[in-house]
Amino acid sequence: MPVMDGLETTRALRLREQRDELPRLPVIAMTAHAFSGDRERCIAAGMDGYITKPIVVSDLCDTLLLWLEGSV
Repeated sequence: MPVMDGLETTRALRLREQRDELPRLPVIAMTAHAFSGDRERCIAAGMDGYITKPIVVSDLCDTLLLWLEGSV
């Protein structure tokens, strides 16, 4: 992303949610980065999930279902 990366964007989103008392929006990282510590950095930034590329369809479905249950 040209201005902010996903970590910065998520941090900004979480601050806005708190400031404006908004409901929490699920954020799931979808990244080609699969290095040691990347998942932890994403979770620490406020993300709710982490999926690496190349995408495994069953992993994507499982992750999405975790956050879609009860919202429909």
